[in-house]
Amino acid sequence: MLMVFEQESYSFGRFLPGFLLPGPLTYSSRTDSFITVSSCRQVESYKYQVLAFATDASREEMEQQKLGSGRKLAVDWVLNIGEQALDICVVSFNHTVSSVFVLGERNFFCLKDNGQIRFMKKLDSSSSCFLPYCSVSEGTINTLIGNHNSMLHVYQDVTLKWATQLSLIPVAVRVGNFQDLKGVIVALSDSGCLQCSYLGTDPSLFQAPKVEARAINYEEYDAEMNKLQKIIKDATKTKDVLLRSEKNEALALSVEVLPVLDSVSQAVDSEVRAEVIPSVTVKITLESRLTPLKTKLTVCVQPPLALTQDKFILELDTAIRKTAVLSAFLKGNCPPADLEGIPRVTQCKFRFPLKLVCFPTQPSKAASQKLTIDTNKPPVSLITLFPDFAGSTDEDQLNALGFQLLSGSKITLLASKTSQRYRLQSDQFEDIWLIAKELVLRLEGHFRKQNCKDFSCTFSGPIPLQEYFEIIDHHFELRLNAAKYEQLLSERAIQFRAIQRRLLARFKDKTPAPLQHLDTLLEGTYRQMICSVFLNVIFRYRMATQRSRRF
Repeated sequence: MLMVFEQESYSFGRFLPGFLLPGPLTYSSRTDSFITVSSCRQVESYKYQVLAFATDASREEMEQQKLGSGRKLAVDWVLNIGEQALDICVVSFNHTVSSVFVLGERNFFCLKDNGQIRFMKKLDSSSSCFLPYCSVSEGTINTLIGNHNSMLHVYQDVTLKWATQLSLIPVAVRVGNFQDLKGVIVALSDSGCLQCSYLGTDPSLFQAPKVEARAINYEEYDAEMNKLQKIIKDATKTKDVLLRSEKNEALALSVEVLPVLDSVSQAVDSEVRAEVIPSVTVKITLESRLTPLKTKLTVCVQPPLALTQDKFILELDTAIRKTAVLSAFLKGNCPPADLEGIPRVTQCKFRFPLKLVCFPTQPSKAASQKLTIDTNKPPVSLITLFPDFAGSTDEDQLNALGFQLLSGSKITLLASKTSQRYRLQSDQFEDIWLIAKELVLRLEGHFRKQNCKDFSCTFSGPIPLQEYFEIIDHHFELRLNAAKYEQLLSERAIQFRAIQRRLLARFKDKTPAPLQHLDTLLEGTYRQMICSVFLNVIFRYRMATQRSRRF
């Protein structure tokens, strides 16, 4: 039924024939008629005069919605479009052209005032909204059409002029003109998200002013060029001296890692399961040569390494050194990815001793994971490379060393007697990395002392991607399990609070009703929460100690 109101007063109501559900409706001021789409998938136009002079429907008939009541309405014109319409819009940008635009589910129609088709366009996807607006070309009309693929198409009549991807599915679209920006596309999604978009850029209207022509004095240019070249030449000679003096004047920093481990371990709250957790003392010295400074020193190490103190506030006077003393130890229950530390004040790298995270042990002959490193120089004795691990090695096994990580497996290092190869083997593939890097660094340092500049290490075997992907898959599985139990914990917490509110309401009632097993449900929910917390902590702990992040 179509009802007409004048202000707040009800004027009249008419039952339109052939209508089951209301469809899009618009009013054409040019023809003084209402245009809508019936349930028969027809575009129909009704004159307002015909609607006003038709017989009124009685109250009883209005309540029962008898479609046959009153005199049958005479339709002005009918056009069968064969599909349900989403929206209708009457466009009249001047006094001579007036069009009726109908957006169907798969087609787009432009009609004249008498219902004749001016043009139509078949759409590739299901449409959601549209907006006809004025075109810059005379005699044409632009139309914005949004679809359920989050696309916005710009048509000039039936020609596609532009297409863009939106971050939402628009159900309504308009063109807005703001104070400093015109032509903004405002789109609304079905979830209430409002988005303002802008196609293209504004042209730059700035034009560089013309340069006044003047006579060129080549003698002045040559004199200026010679002066500048002299300044550049003098600066090149004193560049290193100036930089060095500026660096010394601003802030001087040095780091010293003691060569021996602490006699009394300074490790605190370590997760490593070992009888003795070694620690090493680090001394950081700062000196300001410019002006007194209040310096904040922050020291960072690679986890799972930790420091007894990582933040210092030092009052630096001119030409007076201040020393910060701290200890480093292994806190996490996994091998570190690196033994370098970088303070955040000035770049100054330092390395911890290898004994901080592992201790010597007997080499093992059997291992599931092996890695071979080739060099271009004669083999070096392992006792020469690792003198700090040679104390527990037999004389008959000078070409084999064993390393036992405090929080990992055993790694065996083998040096070939005849070839230029070194082999590392272990039961855990990810634990080989730390010893392999230490081996390469010590080999480079050994040949650097001998003034050998062409030393290189290579790996000729296949890349162990299978082990690498297995570790990543395991880490990903831990993340999924942690997220699952975290979501389960959130759901059980919501349920627990809801049961608590129910019980509190029952207990506050003067005539309390039976609990109906709410106490049992509360106890079961509490047990599920405790179990979810426990499992979430386990998976997050395993994820933190999982080795794949070091790759």
